[in-house]
Amino acid sequence: MLKVETDPGSGFCGGVIRAISRAESYLSERDRLWSLGAIVHNEAELSRLQDRGLVTVDSLEQVPDGETVLIRAHGEPPSTYAAAKERNLSVIDCSCPVVLQLQRRIRDAYARLHQDGACGQVIIFGRVGHAEVLGLLGQVNGDALVVENAAMLEEAMQSLDFSQPMEIFSQTTKSPSEYAVICRMLLDKGAQLTVHDTICAQVASRHERLAAFARSHDVIVFVSGKSSSNGKVLSDLCSSVNPHTYVVGGAGELDPAWFAGYATVGICGATSTPKWLLEEVACAVRNMNP
Repeated sequence: MLKVETDPGSGFCGGVIRAISRAESYLSERDRLWSLGAIVHNEAELSRLQDRGLVTVDSLEQVPDGETVLIRAHGEPPSTYAAAKERNLSVIDCSCPVVLQLQRRIRDAYARLHQDGACGQVIIFGRVGHAEVLGLLGQVNGDALVVENAAMLEEAMQSLDFSQPMEIFSQTTKSPSEYAVICRMLLDKGAQLTVHDTICAQVASRHERLAAFARSHDVIVFVSGKSSSNGKVLSDLCSSVNPHTYVVGGAGELDPAWFAGYATVGICGATSTPKWLLEEVACAVRNMNP
């Protein structure tokens, strides 16, 4: 019989828990709440919340005047709050405190780098177009360099002015090891670089624990939404230490052949994966007879 274990450290991060809790509290007394962007990058959880009255929109223009809109944990640029005020929209601000602190630090760094006519460079290690990154760019009117990986930085360095100081920040959910590589590349080029540790501590500590969890099982089933940036980072981590890693969105995507001849299965997921979905997948695996 398969021995199935669910990673106790997997599941929603604190910022997502807070956002969903506030949405559920609001919807316990009202029929509808508008969410600016997906409150969590997990299709199953979004469907559950949609059934309770959460409506996801891509822009404030889709929200009727005078309604209430939820700002998710990823945060938003200042322009969003100004537009909401102009439209007489009530705002439930669920921006993660870690993200808000990062926004403030980027604003402060930009002011330092441009005082007295200087032309320093703010660099953000993050996924281009990600909601959190767009919110960070909005703090400096878009005047920052965003790099996703080493190849993108290598190309960008050809146009960087290394005679000017630089300050680098990371999207809160990125890989600490990848961030270290990016910083080292700049330092090796002689950059006058200030490195800011801005990866969420809860996310950073998960990497080492999750790698150990993946090594300790014959097969890993990683549960994540397709659009989860954190899910991509963490599932890649699992795959790097355990080649028998499979990524699924839910129990319906499981294949009994994955487990044939193995004794232990580990179930884990992203910071956007709900506990109930992890347990649902674990239960489905236990009921299999490969």
